[in-house]
Amino acid sequence: MKTVSKARAGIVSALAIAALVGSTLVPATAGQYEFRPAKAGSGKGITIGMIGLDDAIGFGKDVHDSIAREAKKAGAKLIFCDSKLDAAKALNCAKTFKLKKVQGYLNFQPVASASAAICKAGPQVPIIAIDIEQDPCQDAFMGADNSYAGEVTGKALGNYFKKTFNCQFDSFISLEDYGVGIANELRMGGYRSGFASVCGAIPADKLKKYDAGRLDKALEVMPAALTTLPGKSKIIVVAINDQGIQGAFSAAKQVGREKDIYAGSQGAEKSVWCDIKNNDHWLGATAYFPERYGEIVVPYLIDLIKGKKVPFQLKVKHVAINGANIEKNFGKISC
Repeated sequence: MKTVSKARAGIVSALAIAALVGSTLVPATAGQYEFRPAKAGSGKGITIGMIGLDDAIGFGKDVHDSIAREAKKAGAKLIFCDSKLDAAKALNCAKTFKLKKVQGYLNFQPVASASAAICKAGPQVPIIAIDIEQDPCQDAFMGADNSYAGEVTGKALGNYFKKTFNCQFDSFISLEDYGVGIANELRMGGYRSGFASVCGAIPADKLKKYDAGRLDKALEVMPAALTTLPGKSKIIVVAINDQGIQGAFSAAKQVGREKDIYAGSQGAEKSVWCDIKNNDHWLGATAYFPERYGEIVVPYLIDLIKGKKVPFQLKVKHVAINGANIEKNFGKISC
């Protein structure tokens, strides 16, 4: 299997700043592809593997379920192995795939620095990375159009603050996940680029970054962060995923300050739909449509196994979801 050295260069492509999104999908940028449901019987006799993110996380479970659904539809056998956010477990998954003689696998393990060791331990078969780069052995990268994903919600935040507060704000808190490497840099930088395209560059003294993109870490960090901003009521909080913002609102509520923060997240997964619908301070959540990831990765992985060429970048089309447009994108939601 070939080594892919163009991964980072491919992702850091020129991206147009998105317009504020309403109820429809934004126009595609380079590398974005339509969902492509698996064809019945296309994977007959093929065994594929999947290293999962963590099925205890809503996003990870949605991705797994969609892949299982499409693999079944294609007639392929799926061997699933949950990394539980642990690089050592992901390494063992790769070893298991080698023993099970999978013909190709999908890699959604979250520790980018461990990818080379995992590549070496696993079978030398076609691999599609999901959302987090898996150099040096990914034949394709499927998932977020990382910078653009941040930009669509960053611009939604900017438009709201321009309309409501004439672009005045007290702080811009960024809840990041340094462990996922360049994906973090691009997504979180995308927020700032999108916001700056409306309200100008964020002053350095107002930008606060924390390695706290997940629920538990956000719960730890936010109380102290809010303590440094006494009396401030226009606090922007962005996170690399939805759980980070759930944690931010929960922490703020504990100290009676949930109305002081205005948030943006990435994922728009099912587990937070009611939160978004009912919270007018959750201004945007970039939709990744994890419940449909299988409609891209399964058919393209089968193509790779059959020796067909596929595009390196297989990106999702993104839309900024909020309480006003969520049901236009996902249908009726009962909360």
